[in-house]
Amino acid sequence: MKITARDLTFDVVEGGPADGREPVLLLHGFPQHSGEWAAVTPHLHAAGLRTYALDQRGTSPGARPEAVEAYRITECALDVVAVLDALGLASVHLVGHDWGAVCAWNVALRHPERVRTLTAVSLPHPHASAHATSTDPDQKARFGYIKLFRQAGVAEERLLAEDARRLRRLFDGSGLSAEAVDGYVRPLLEPGALTAALNWYRAMSPLDLVGLGPCQVPTTYLWSDGDLAVGPTAARACAEHVAADYRFVPLAGISHWIPDQAPSEVAAAVLARSLG
Repeated sequence: MKITARDLTFDVVEGGPADGREPVLLLHGFPQHSGEWAAVTPHLHAAGLRTYALDQRGTSPGARPEAVEAYRITECALDVVAVLDALGLASVHLVGHDWGAVCAWNVALRHPERVRTLTAVSLPHPHASAHATSTDPDQKARFGYIKLFRQAGVAEERLLAEDARRLRRLFDGSGLSAEAVDGYVRPLLEPGALTAALNWYRAMSPLDLVGLGPCQVPTTYLWSDGDLAVGPTAARACAEHVAADYRFVPLAGISHWIPDQAPSEVAAAVLARSLG
């Protein structure tokens, strides 16, 4: 379906029983789209949940403003609230991976009344990430790629060269087939698509952390020990920033691409929250 909100048009993939007892909103990360939840949602539908997988700002072709500052994480969180309003949903079980997790944290922290439970995949509470980056050399090195992604023009040229070879290599270790990787990369080859996606990185600011306190909604955080982007320091610190019921689910031998590589584990965590 297409949802018009905040003068933008978002693509949303809905599924599950029309009268599903619990609604779940799923937020993707970079360089992916709502298709990253395709192996997760059948488990949720079988349990009677209604799902909505959102192609976020920059990914939905009808939601690509030009200004970099339009991609501030606070704006992306407001998109989620507006989409929920358009769907007529007062609150949902919120699930996010990668940038989708960062957005989900911001929704839960800034608009907690709209979130029944939070399941964050890969990225911990923003303060846990920020503190680890400033104090742990390992985590600082893991986030080193962000410097390139923030360079307008330079990042696009390097990532798209040789049929997007470097963009495709981001999925190394995921176990995904070349066809599956192409399914994520191909939409980013459309004019302006990669720039819009990278603008999430370019809009990052220390101001993003202002007003973020401990999370007050029941939270599950999934982290994989094979994640090249998020190390153990940031992952273990997440618990310090959740004031509600908290569950930490570490996954062994899994890469950063958890929803693709371990969909049943992700679904189990969501179901434990939404039906628990």
